[in-house]
Amino acid sequence: MAAGPVLLFAVVSVAPSALFWAALRLPAAYRWLRRRRAGPAPSEPPVEQVAADLRRVRRTLAQLPSGTPAARRIGTRQAYDELLVTACREIGVEHRLGGVREGADRDLERLRIEDSLSRKGFVLS
Repeated sequence: MAAGPVLLFAVVSVAPSALFWAALRLPAAYRWLRRRRAGPAPSEPPVEQVAADLRRVRRTLAQLPSGTPAARRIGTRQAYDELLVTACREIGVEHRLGGVREGADRDLERLRIEDSLSRKGFVLS
């Protein structure tokens, strides 16, 4: 028995199925390649967004009227501190906000960080 006709029959019967299977898998393979080529998504927000948020929270903190509940004051101050830490991490400024307790020392650390960020070109006002 000749192998030629059997091989030809196998190719003719399997090829259409293989082609349709590949055509159905092509979009998924394309999406996989695009995801693989794209770099990792940034874990931090852009510096411009951090700067805008920092200015907004700083303005809110400065404009809190007297008689504002302590919880709101403390929460706003903590949000400001977190934004300062994020800005320091993105700009490359050393900070010690994590190890300083609330009070005059923390206020001085905030002022030092604001000055350091300003010197690096980070606009806070």
